[in-house]
Parts: sequence; structure tokens; C-alpha cells
Amino acid sequence: MSIIVVGGHSRSVGKTSVVAGIISALPQYRWLVIKVTQYGHGVCSANGEPCDCQPGADEHEWAITEERDRSGESDTSRFLVAGAVRSLWVRTRQGMLAEAMPRLRQRMEEAKSDCDHVIFESNSVLRFVNPDLYVSVLDFATADFKPSAREMLDRADVVLLHRTGMQLVPQWQDVSLKLLEGKRVLPIAHREYVPRELVEMIQATLVMS
Repeated sequence: MSIIVVGGHSRSVGKTSVVAGIISALPQYRWLVIKVTQYGHGVCSANGEPCDCQPGADEHEWAITEERDRSGESDTSRFLVAGAVRSLWVRTRQGMLAEAMPRLRQRMEEAKSDCDHVIFESNSVLRFVNPDLYVSVLDFATADFKPSAREMLDRADVVLLHRTGMQLVPQWQDVSLKLLEGKRVLPIAHREYVPRELVEMIQATLVMS
């Protein structure tokens, strides 16, 4: 199975829309989609309170659930609506993804019977997989920059940059634009999250892998 990873530097920069757009543009590749959410880092939990990312008391420090609903109301449901064969949601406490990886690799192996390729929505998974293509979604207008995104930015094969913020001075703190030098940068916009060039890159990657 080829592996595509889509990451981004913060919430609400369009990672889910990019993943759904890739699936919709290339449904023939029978995708397994895996969304990784780490809770307890202060961005998705207001004032440190648990949010719906956190597994329940009867679950472990991590949980892997498969989406069945096709209403499109959740991110993982949107992937099924877009054409994914299977959609998984991995939730772990911040910094504990390693504990979930053995079971996740098993789930990926099991999915080979009906899925050809994998898309991850995650930055942190790059510590555990070597993808065939890594796509990073950036927005100059969004100040928050996840440590995992900063750490992995130099590995990006292509950067999707929000067109509306391209003329702005980046609001990021302690993130050098030199990390983007030599990268292929493609502009994106609301409802136009997957440029034709990206689709062509993915097709070429899947053919070669």
C-alpha cells in the first residue's frame, strides 16, 4: 500500500478538506483513510478540559474506531462520502501515538483485502511511517503552529498555501520561511483545496510506488 500523508500547522487550515478532495478526485484507488487526533495539547481542549477527541473512561489512553456513518457530519464520515472504502479515527494522548502504532499497523494490514492505498491526516505519524508523498497545508493568517508541523515541515514534498493569506506577513512565531525554500508551493482557496497539479503528483506517485 502506498502512503500519502496530509498534515497542517493548526486546526481549521483545511487538512480534512484536502484529504476529502484527494479521495473525490481519485476514488478508483480504493482508499483507507486514517485521521490521527492527539488530545491534551491545549489547542483542541479549552482550558485543559477534555473534548470529544479524548477516549472514554472505559477505553485506553488511545483508541482506534472505524467510521460507519455516511451522513458527512464528522470528518471521518466526510471521507466515506468522498469515496473512501474505509475510514479510521485514531485518538491518543499527546505524545503517546507510539503506543497505538502496533494495533494501527495491524488494522492497515487487515485493510489490504479491500483497500489499495492509505491517506493519513496527521503530522505526528511521520515519526512512524515513511510516506510516498507528504503534503503540508499552511495559512499565513493562522498564528498557531503545532510543534509536530514545525518539526516535519522540511520533509514536505509539496506545500498547499492558502491564497487569501499569501500577501500577508506570516503570523507564525519562531518559524523560518527558509523551510519553504525549494519546496513546490501550490495555492489553494476555500472550496478549491486540491489543485490539478496535486492530483497529478499523487497519480504519478502511486504509479511509481
